[in-house]
Amino acid sequence: MSAAQSSNVSAAESRKGSLTAWIDARFPMTRMFKEHASEYYAPKNFNFWYYFGSLALVVLVIQIVTGIFLTMNYKPSAEDAFASVEYIMRDVDWGWLIRYMHSTGASAFFIVVYLHMFRGLMYGSYKNPRELIWIFGMLIYLCLMAEAFFGYLLPWGNMSYWGAQVIVSLFGAIPFGIGEVLVDWIRGDYYISDITLNRFFALHVIALPLALVFLVIAHILALHEVGSNNPDGVEIKKLKGPDGRPVDGIPFHPYYTVKDLVGFIVFAALFASVVFFAPEMGGYFLEHANFDPADPLLTPEHIAPVWYFTPYYAILRAVPNKLLGVVLMGAAVLIFFFLPWLDRAKVKSIRYRGWIFKTFLFAFATSFIALGYLGLQPATEGYTLAARVFTVVYFAFFLLMPWYSKIDKTKPVPDRVTYHAH
Repeated sequence: MSAAQSSNVSAAESRKGSLTAWIDARFPMTRMFKEHASEYYAPKNFNFWYYFGSLALVVLVIQIVTGIFLTMNYKPSAEDAFASVEYIMRDVDWGWLIRYMHSTGASAFFIVVYLHMFRGLMYGSYKNPRELIWIFGMLIYLCLMAEAFFGYLLPWGNMSYWGAQVIVSLFGAIPFGIGEVLVDWIRGDYYISDITLNRFFALHVIALPLALVFLVIAHILALHEVGSNNPDGVEIKKLKGPDGRPVDGIPFHPYYTVKDLVGFIVFAALFASVVFFAPEMGGYFLEHANFDPADPLLTPEHIAPVWYFTPYYAILRAVPNKLLGVVLMGAAVLIFFFLPWLDRAKVKSIRYRGWIFKTFLFAFATSFIALGYLGLQPATEGYTLAARVFTVVYFAFFLLMPWYSKIDKTKPVPDRVTYHAH
């Protein structure tokens, strides 16, 4: 390199350093980067299951960006909503791609979140001192469910219309006249109408995304305050070297940012495959009835919610009493909040748990998948009976946890994380 080139490089670095110093004097940019990336020490034994937290953040960005472009051409009115979606698909440059990315992103979001939650169940990421992280995570899940529900009506397709009609009417089961008032308040009218569409649009586009972003930030801040869990359930902050850093930890950046990049590339390939080759996913991601405009006089042959709501829908249908069904459906979601206090085990990770917990966790995962399948099927006698059996298994995982987690024989937890270089 010549002297002139060296001089130019030094001048560029000097300008960059001056700009960074100028920003740092007015905003904690470098300090935040160090606290949450380059000097945030994460356990060095993260495995495959730890990809899904960062992937959830990626999908959130995809949904926000594609949602912004969709709103540029979408019209939230009963007369124009369906036609505006068709206009986006057929006439807007790359509109079909944006719409398919958004619809596929909704399902991808729940796939990633469900796997992220399952990892938390396996490794006890809800136990002390991470109770608040878990609660923030469950609030994100509730917010995500509301976001998906309100967005489901916006295409104003026939399944969207009747699906919203059925779900909203469930609140009418609340006794003492409260349910009827609540249903009218949610709809803003006596039936699903233009007012309902506008109301859902405002909640889907403005209110809930703001709440979702706030909760994600709170979730990450709480995580970085107490530190990440790991497959061994060992607290790496308890063993530090002479420099005050965890001996079993490595900086999140660049080690895990590079590792997460590999996960993102694999995810992007799978995501693109669905978007370009199977965006409807056989009717699971985009129902066939939703390609027809909303018709209050034409009920679809089989009304069912999108696949990511079907486990709870199956629980609702499994109970003959409507009010009890609504209560159980709500309890099936809210009971996750109490996991930190239901689990009485002395160890966190499934690696050191006994066969009882492993059996119950396997039964729970099986029941969740089975209920998801049953929620997509017609309410025949056989399917309803199966849904009742799996509903019992689902709740047994939580309600019996104080007993079986306490008596379960556990293995000794190592003092340090188990790690094999690869």
